[in-house]
Amino acid sequence: PEADCVLEDGAVRWGERVVPFTEVYDAAQQQGMELATEGRWGGTPRSVAFNVHGFRVAVNTGTGELRILQSVQAADAGVVVNPRQCRGQVEGGIAQALGVALYEEVRVNDAGKVTTDILRQYHIPSFADVPRSEVYFAKTNDQMGPLGAKSMSESPFNPVAPALANAIRNATGVRFVALPIARDKIYLALKDAAASTPTQLTRI
Repeated sequence: PEADCVLEDGAVRWGERVVPFTEVYDAAQQQGMELATEGRWGGTPRSVAFNVHGFRVAVNTGTGELRILQSVQAADAGVVVNPRQCRGQVEGGIAQALGVALYEEVRVNDAGKVTTDILRQYHIPSFADVPRSEVYFAKTNDQMGPLGAKSMSESPFNPVAPALANAIRNATGVRFVALPIARDKIYLALKDAAASTPTQLTRI
């Protein structure tokens, strides 16, 4: 009887008898039966933070130069207990994400060696590379977090590259699907797009 059976690691226990799953499956096959069951797992309850980002950019279609004119991020951090510290976390996430989106690229040669192994070849954002970002916090309250707060760990990082790619797409008409979106890649992609269309790209 099903009610008398207990599932164990790789087997079914019925009283003192332990039957491996393989034997249960073989017996079911011999009798023309189909084994089926249902299982559910809702996961561990946790807070979920949400961040959105927007950019205004200018692209020089002759050189591929990209300038960020405006950078805005809105964050759902629940009750912001320490606004200055949380804003710093968001700004740090934006800076890190801009590095991935615009500069940082791990290159590996045919021998499997990383060739961008020093900072002269692997550019990470300096203070001058990071534009000022406007940061806004949504007024929410989380039932699970301490004092109604949510975690802001990696959340600010997530929307930056997609938002930047969308802004570049809106400015140039060219969709970039790989990171980093470096200046030389922008130049070459615009050159290819101009060569494949009857009119030159002039939008900035």
